[in-house]
Amino acid sequence: MLDLLLHGGTVVDGTGAKGFRANVGVEGDRVVFVGAEDAPAKERRDVTGRIVCPGFIDPHSHADLSVFRENHASLLEPLVRQGITTFIGGNCGMAMAPIQEKHRDAIEAYVKVFTQVDLDRDISWKSMGEFFDFIENQGLLLNAAILAPHGLLRLNEIGLEMRLATDEEMENMARALETALDEGAIGLSTGLQYVPGSQSDTRELLHLGRVLRKHDAIFTSHLRSYSSTLDKAIAEVAGVGEQCGIRAQISHLFWVPDLGWAAPLLQSITRLLARLSKWWNVPIPLDRPMQERLDQMMAARARGVDIRVDCMPTTTGFTHALAFFPPWALEGGGEAVLNRLKDPEERRRIRHSIEHGKMTWPHTGPDAWTLNLFRLMGWGCAHIMSVATERNQRLVGMNLVQIARERGVHPFDAICDLLLEEEGHVLVFESMAEPGDAFTERSIYAGIKHPEAMVSTDAILMGEGKPSTLFYGCHPHFIARYVREMRLLPMEAAIRKMTGLVAEHFRLKNRGVVREGAFADLVVFDPDTIASRATFYDPCQYPEGIDYVFINGRCVVDRGAFQPEPLPGRLMRGGASASS
Repeated sequence: MLDLLLHGGTVVDGTGAKGFRANVGVEGDRVVFVGAEDAPAKERRDVTGRIVCPGFIDPHSHADLSVFRENHASLLEPLVRQGITTFIGGNCGMAMAPIQEKHRDAIEAYVKVFTQVDLDRDISWKSMGEFFDFIENQGLLLNAAILAPHGLLRLNEIGLEMRLATDEEMENMARALETALDEGAIGLSTGLQYVPGSQSDTRELLHLGRVLRKHDAIFTSHLRSYSSTLDKAIAEVAGVGEQCGIRAQISHLFWVPDLGWAAPLLQSITRLLARLSKWWNVPIPLDRPMQERLDQMMAARARGVDIRVDCMPTTTGFTHALAFFPPWALEGGGEAVLNRLKDPEERRRIRHSIEHGKMTWPHTGPDAWTLNLFRLMGWGCAHIMSVATERNQRLVGMNLVQIARERGVHPFDAICDLLLEEEGHVLVFESMAEPGDAFTERSIYAGIKHPEAMVSTDAILMGEGKPSTLFYGCHPHFIARYVREMRLLPMEAAIRKMTGLVAEHFRLKNRGVVREGAFADLVVFDPDTIASRATFYDPCQYPEGIDYVFINGRCVVDRGAFQPEPLPGRLMRGGASASS
């Protein structure tokens, strides 16, 4: 007798093939048949009129920053409720392991900006393997595969020194990467736009890439630039993939124009058109730069480079506030940075770097970084996402111009003062115009439609502040907005981008498809009603139209009821520690 029979639904199997009417039988954690046959089952669900597809796989998540916490099932509930059954963690060069003693203070400052974790109080492991053992012993809500973080490997070896690595230091990082891969990491992630990754060069990446090749491990990259030198940044990652013979992944591809001397005027026009888009959306093809970069990626694929990309279905990004500052201002870590912000002369230097720095390739110079979003997008681009103290909670959701006006200061002083008040713990959204507006949304259409572009959330769920709408409704929004409403792509292509394509590129065996022998990670939804209810100002809203979510054969979402226990997720290790 089957454990479960899903009867009468339309199966969209994750391969891109046309949907078909079939029953799906499950025994234990596996799908045992997909077809017309009927069979007795302990549980029988009539899913007529519904789509049955693989559980969504998030290729770019930071859920690993929450998965070790005792309350992680509650924190990550929004992911499962929107149909995500598997995530790839350890992205942007950031993860919770390995953590060594040599530069522990620098690592704590780096990790604490996002997580507010106290290493002595909250962390009982040092190696990647010990971290994996910890979360496996505790249990996981959903499946996870985790990348080794270049940022931590570099901090463990060099600390927060703003310089290139020596040959000896690169060799030590390579050995540390080898250990992490042997212990189960599935690849290496880099955050080349952030300190400390921004201080590396291509030579360092190639040195580490040769280790990845021995393990058939993937190389993922938050690029060195998403603006005027985006083509060079993509070429760097494609070059590492090509020279090392490894799979490569471009993380959350987007594009921010460098408007040069005309930036203030053009930013104002953009914001006006964004406001008008509620009534009239000017038909300007803003996605041409994105399409050109996707064409560049496809040219690399035509040369034999196994490279793909993921995109977020939003124009509102998020990061920590200190990422807006020049790299030289971050040297020395937490206390040193805050002391600079207290010093009026240092503040003037930092503001001068922001307003006059030259964003020149390869962006390793003191004023050459490309996450200079205040210059690219204007002071009003930053909305407060999260703060640590109660006194400033009312500022969450406000932008810097609004806060500055209220306090009677320049927006730069407003963010400096807020960082001091919060001891550096400020996360922000950034958006060229209105969060979620229909005008700047046009800039992402090329990635939305592209067959080799996956769908990602970039999820950071800590149980505080204002989450992104993607954390609650990324995949339902993608289907409702771009498949049902705008018809930019068919349902089968959309499901493949969220399931089978990810599993194929990240080598997640027997995931991302509905077929005999595959793991029973399944989502059942109504194609006519599935939608996100999350908005920028009210994001904590679960989606509509999802009936069931199964993880490894266990029903975790049952017609709106969330039932996490017993925890059904599994850690998918790579390398020598991989299990069947």
